[in-house]
Amino acid sequence: MKNMTLRLAVLGSVAYSAYALAAPGFTALPTTTPLPHPTVAGATTAYVTCNNTGNFGSGVSIKSPTTSPSNECFLTPNPAADLASPVTGYTLVTSANRPVTLNNIYSGNTPIVIGNVLDVVWRKPAATAPVTPTPMCIYGTKFTATATDYNTTAVGNQYFEANGIARGGFIDTVAATPRNVEVAYARMTAVSEVLFRAGRAYKSVQHRPGDQDVPQTGLGGNPSINGLNAWPGSAGAAQQTADLDNNWVEFTTDVNARDDDGSTTASSAMFYIRTSCTTAAPATESNAIRLRQTFQEQSTDGANPAADQNFIQVNISGFVPPNGLTANSPTPLQPY
Repeated sequence: MKNMTLRLAVLGSVAYSAYALAAPGFTALPTTTPLPHPTVAGATTAYVTCNNTGNFGSGVSIKSPTTSPSNECFLTPNPAADLASPVTGYTLVTSANRPVTLNNIYSGNTPIVIGNVLDVVWRKPAATAPVTPTPMCIYGTKFTATATDYNTTAVGNQYFEANGIARGGFIDTVAATPRNVEVAYARMTAVSEVLFRAGRAYKSVQHRPGDQDVPQTGLGGNPSINGLNAWPGSAGAAQQTADLDNNWVEFTTDVNARDDDGSTTASSAMFYIRTSCTTAAPATESNAIRLRQTFQEQSTDGANPAADQNFIQVNISGFVPPNGLTANSPTPLQPY
């Protein structure tokens, strides 16, 4: 197992939104201009690193809190429960438990429930400017996987692995501008996986040992999942990229009911997105949350030959900010 030691020293140069940060952990994502890439001269990235231990899921991550640089985005103090407000001043608005149903060529075009997403919204009312001139909302996302064989076409049991989780709706259609966005995560149980990185991006990018910690922008690649959809091998430069997309936030994690690399964590941490909102009820849109399996490894469940963990995208409904740009775009394709 290789522990990455990279840290984004450029975080201090990110233009933070006008409101003050209320607690450690919340980290601003770029809004209109990508960040300088930390290791490739002249390149840019839409991502920040949060916990770069455990080779992004190819090994066992070190659960925060630890020492920097694996402590970025980690929220302290830890909330008491999944539905508890992550920071003071926010109250629970609504929540939903959403089944995650896979239905594609691997399931024989038959719906199979492979887990659930806890979808939560908290809100803080507006106060006198410049503290919080508009209401603020926090959108919480937690995926829990079940030990369900989704691949009816392969020998043995293949369990869906969520390497990326994307949420949409973060462009304000009234103001016609992207909302400022901050991200954080918290672990309410000892068996929840950390947040490796987060980006103002639609695309989820594969991370195999030796890959860069953060994707570059501007080189193209697949629309929803980028990487090498084959085994073995390493992705090329264009397959390690994700452009900045102001309507989306992408979380990179590694959640599986039985992970083939031995680092099994069946639930994610609670991932938070903080942004401006209104006093209106959050809207619910189909396809607002998209879970991606990015083929980080090959299945080793004892079957011979081993089954692949090919690219898969599973789409579910989710809460979006009031006046948020539709999260149904891009139109999701199957299997990704």
